[in-house]
Amino acid sequence: MTPLIALNLKAYKESAGERGLALCRIAEEVAKETGAYIIVAPQNVDLFRVANAVSIPVFAQHIDSNAQGAFTGSITADAVKEAGCQGTLLNHAEKKIPLEKIQLSIELAKKAGIKSLLCADSVYEAKRIAPLKPDFIAVEPPELIGSGISVSKANPEIVRNTVDEVKKIWNIPVLCGAGVSSGEDVRKALELGADGVLLASAFVKAGNPRAILLDMANSLKG
Repeated sequence: MTPLIALNLKAYKESAGERGLALCRIAEEVAKETGAYIIVAPQNVDLFRVANAVSIPVFAQHIDSNAQGAFTGSITADAVKEAGCQGTLLNHAEKKIPLEKIQLSIELAKKAGIKSLLCADSVYEAKRIAPLKPDFIAVEPPELIGSGISVSKANPEIVRNTVDEVKKIWNIPVLCGAGVSSGEDVRKALELGADGVLLASAFVKAGNPRAILLDMANSLKG
């Protein structure tokens, strides 16, 4: 499953409805063309149709820390699984949750049979999350998210140190997020020990998202 590219489509207008589905189909095309492992996380309202339209793994952007039941508005792990998804993002800087809820959500994801990709804003937070044994951890300093300045260039030590500290606790793949916007950024992340990248706006808002993703996917090969 690694190295990989995880694409968070967020709630941008460019990724809503048919536009979001088109982006996911581009990701599928690039994955097939290059052999790269690519995950897409569309808007939650589009999960079912995207999961039924593409063959690459589809992740929810979030799940709640409760099981199925009388919880109006909740996004449950079981519902995400039934929609045809393979996993979920959790604890993104734009959707932070307390550690105790992170633990519950990971447990619910495992029980439902979906994977969890946990975001951490620092080495310290990654070290707190690692013992909970998510399937992936992505380190993303919030100040660099959407900046176009890759964390692997602006703060390479946080990537290297997160990889080192997480691997001491559990052998969890570590992704590099925040500002990743080119094949060069992907190569640098891998050189620092990362197992892949997590990105959003560089793909979603690109004039030519296919070209951007193709460059990144080819860079996974070294």
